[in-house]
Amino acid sequence: MREKIGKITLDDTCYSGSDLYSDGPVEEELLEIAKSCHTPEEYNQVIAERKSWPVMYHFSHIRGNIVSWLPITKEDKVLEIGAGCGAITGALAKKAGSVTCVELSRQRSLVNAYRNEDCDNVTILLGAFEEVEKTLAEKYDYITFIGVFEYAACYTDNENPFSYMLQLVERHLAPGGKIVIAIENRLGLKYWAGCAEDHVGRFFEGLEGYPNTKDVHTFSRTELIRLFHEAGNFQPEFYYPYPDYKFPFSIYSDAYLPRKGDLKENICNYDQRRLLLFDESKVFDTLIDNGLFPEFSNSFLVLLGKEES
Repeated sequence: MREKIGKITLDDTCYSGSDLYSDGPVEEELLEIAKSCHTPEEYNQVIAERKSWPVMYHFSHIRGNIVSWLPITKEDKVLEIGAGCGAITGALAKKAGSVTCVELSRQRSLVNAYRNEDCDNVTILLGAFEEVEKTLAEKYDYITFIGVFEYAACYTDNENPFSYMLQLVERHLAPGGKIVIAIENRLGLKYWAGCAEDHVGRFFEGLEGYPNTKDVHTFSRTELIRLFHEAGNFQPEFYYPYPDYKFPFSIYSDAYLPRKGDLKENICNYDQRRLLLFDESKVFDTLIDNGLFPEFSNSFLVLLGKEES
């Protein structure tokens, strides 16, 4: 069935009838906010008043910085996998000709639809990607995994879930298209300095190789390069959002790396407690001096393409 919320189309043809994950009662609050706010200023006012991590995380306009610089044009079609509450959807819709969202949660899709209800180029497909992708007839110029790729093992039984997911989406990539992945660096400096692992809230969990975690998994730069090659000889371009991909103030590249003194905004873990084991700014300067910043960036943004034959 297809329904309209404002100019947004929701399609629940592949929806199982129940949401497979939820953050609980706060999602009702998020929906109420999405229905009542209509401008970035109104959302910012709510963020300031409620002082809530979920409210800030889902509604801050800074989230869109992760994709707003990409050379997406009105000639391009975008597939957004794991669109959630639409923090990135609006930024994509401003640039692209069309945005097709895939999302497991109906509740989160409603938040997305209400906050972006003026976008007439957005369709939200409800359901698991393995099921939804069978219905996709188009090829896409950009396919995004923003904070989603690390959960691949949660939503497939394939024994190589990360390679499998890349191979699955490649079927829907237009010639010359890009897969866009934003993900935490397993070896990010913030984890050495005393931040808990973002997904499971345990100190040093990723650094120690996830001894207590089965489903979610982030990667080092070296591990990602190996994975991309094994999944189908993808060619990666690495970028380095700072302080991370969730709230990026700057995005560096191998062609333009940070200089000593640039990285001073490091206390930005608003959702969890942390330790302060050393001065991250000074350690970043040491890493920069030694050409090691790319290995210890807190997050990666990777553009994956295939060489034209």
